[in-house]
Amino acid sequence: MRLLLSTTALFYSLAMTANAAETMAKDTPDDIQLLVSRLNLDSYKKSIKGLTQFGDRRQGTQRNAKAIDWIEQQLRDVGCENIERLTYHFEDKPRPTRALSAQAEKSDDLTTATGGPVGRNGVGPGGASVYGYRVDTSVNRDLDAQPDERIRKLNEELPVDGKREEIYCTKVGSTRPDEMYIIGAHMDGHGVNEAVNDDASGTALVLELARIFSMPDVQTERSIRFALWNNEETGLNGSTAYIEQRRHLQGIESPAGSGKFPEPRWLAMIQHDMMLWDHGAPRADGSISSTQRAEADVNIEFQSASELAEESMQLAFSFKAAADKYNTDYPATVGPHMTNTDSTPFMNIVPSISLRENERGAHTGAGWNPTWHTPLDVWSTFSDADFRLGLNAAQTTLSAISILSGAKVADD
Repeated sequence: MRLLLSTTALFYSLAMTANAAETMAKDTPDDIQLLVSRLNLDSYKKSIKGLTQFGDRRQGTQRNAKAIDWIEQQLRDVGCENIERLTYHFEDKPRPTRALSAQAEKSDDLTTATGGPVGRNGVGPGGASVYGYRVDTSVNRDLDAQPDERIRKLNEELPVDGKREEIYCTKVGSTRPDEMYIIGAHMDGHGVNEAVNDDASGTALVLELARIFSMPDVQTERSIRFALWNNEETGLNGSTAYIEQRRHLQGIESPAGSGKFPEPRWLAMIQHDMMLWDHGAPRADGSISSTQRAEADVNIEFQSASELAEESMQLAFSFKAAADKYNTDYPATVGPHMTNTDSTPFMNIVPSISLRENERGAHTGAGWNPTWHTPLDVWSTFSDADFRLGLNAAQTTLSAISILSGAKVADD
């Protein structure tokens, strides 16, 4: 039987999302602006850079396990409460391999990493498509396709089946510890790269929010969980394992009468996946601009086919309202194409959205992002304009969750 939000929690969630724009159009407490001002581009980049030392962090490898240890230490360093690991078993299935095509010559542009045919909607220049020119996408497994010897060596080890772990920590709510927002990103990657965009960019965002919400002068009425999923790239296995193990524990006080809720009732799930890249559509020759486009935005997605599409859409627009007020560089837009990321297993259980650089189905799947699962997903590919897009996504989630969770900053 599908577990739904409690009547009270659902009413609260809907009331907040439906009225968010009106609420934030008025004067809001300085606390939210103060929290947003604590976000820092250098700190965000430092976390991304720290994750690159583990290569692509492919599941089932020692580099993946070491990255989890590193993430745990970052959470401890910022004072995040109740750090826990969830374990599960995973057996991989073979996947196809391919190599990287060369960068476009005589320009600053990046090619798509396929070498396949380029056309409109896959049918050639004469076909119609709402996406513009498209290119094929797939996953690189070829070590030799990575030109950087250091990165090749980082990624030599192949995954083995067996035990998997993922990590999360929790900011416990002061007055409603039995209700919780889940803020997530996946820490694993693949493609023989450093997995900078996919998904160190989302992992670092979650770490930044954990840092700010864990500050001693910050209090929230409702709980917030910061989850770093594993095995996203193999089919959302880590987030699915979390649901299988934790869903039935929601709202159970343990020990009874203690006021402690190891798994508060889920109010919403917010995923962060590939935050840095919005460079526009492929050209007719398959090349893509190496610079962030002027129209770049923080895309907030819900899934229009989910059972909770209406609630998820309202949640998405409450995040846009927060971005309209608190983002410093890039606006936010809402799209209905959330798919193939760790919010998907949650979307029929609680309102669920994902934040990324642009719409997954309409853009990423059409080849707008040449770093996706390719050797181009390395630190040197990205500029501060790209990193700042990720920081603006952090501003979006931090401000929206601050409002929804009832965050306050204590007076000195």
